[in-house]
Amino acid sequence: QVQLAESGGGLVQAGGSLRLSCAASGSTFSTYVMGWFRQAPGKEREFVGGISKSGSTKYYVNSVKGRFTISRDNAKNTVYLEMKSLKPEDTAVYYCAAGQTITIWTTAWEEYDYWGQGTQVTVSS
Repeated sequence: QVQLAESGGGLVQAGGSLRLSCAASGSTFSTYVMGWFRQAPGKEREFVGGISKSGSTKYYVNSVKGRFTISRDNAKNTVYLEMKSLKPEDTAVYYCAAGQTITIWTTAWEEYDYWGQGTQVTVSS
């Protein structure tokens, strides 16, 4: 069992930056592939990117590639989402998710085992 808690969301102007954190409970964090998703009002949950168990491999969707960076610190049981050059269309609730039997290319939210409660990111124009 893993419990996830996101933090770091907020209101930022277009072009600004935010760093989201996702803290995980339990001692098996390093056995989970971690993913970030987002959901804007009236839209389906969207995969943003994933990071391998060791942190050595990452994958991003095209819309955030070059602007977002995922990293993890297994000693701190934490995964991060660094967001730069933010755009109004990045406005959404951002969720971290964990899965053991998936890959970093798993984009279907149903495939993940555990979810955080989400943190709101609002980008003003």
